[in-house]
Amino acid sequence: MVTIGLVFVALAALIHVYIFVLESLRFDQPSTWRVFGVKGAAEAELMKPWAYNQGFYNLFLAIGAAVGAILNGVADSGSSASAWGRALAVYCCAFMLAAALVLIASDRRKARAALVQGAAPALALVFLVLG
Repeated sequence: MVTIGLVFVALAALIHVYIFVLESLRFDQPSTWRVFGVKGAAEAELMKPWAYNQGFYNLFLAIGAAVGAILNGVADSGSSASAWGRALAVYCCAFMLAAALVLIASDRRKARAALVQGAAPALALVFLVLG
């Protein structure tokens, strides 16, 4: 069960790295505007500082989840490194899931985005807690 959970942690981290790329590195591209519902260059210019910051937020969550998964996966079971790794992975995934729930609560039209953002962390939590 834990191994399956760690796979979902890694998937959640990769998804959040992708979100970082969209928000922080590609936000000035019209193809990215469609992803976030931006209605043109003027609106994108206003949102760009927010998106840049938000992207790094997602990157830091991804790094935390990945480090947690690595520590939990490579350390001896029952060791403090394994316990810290699992705690870090659980915390980051819970944070990702909470953000997805806030997204859907704030705008029901963002259900697909919330599902993309929250499904992998939710499954990671289920398998890590059950494991």
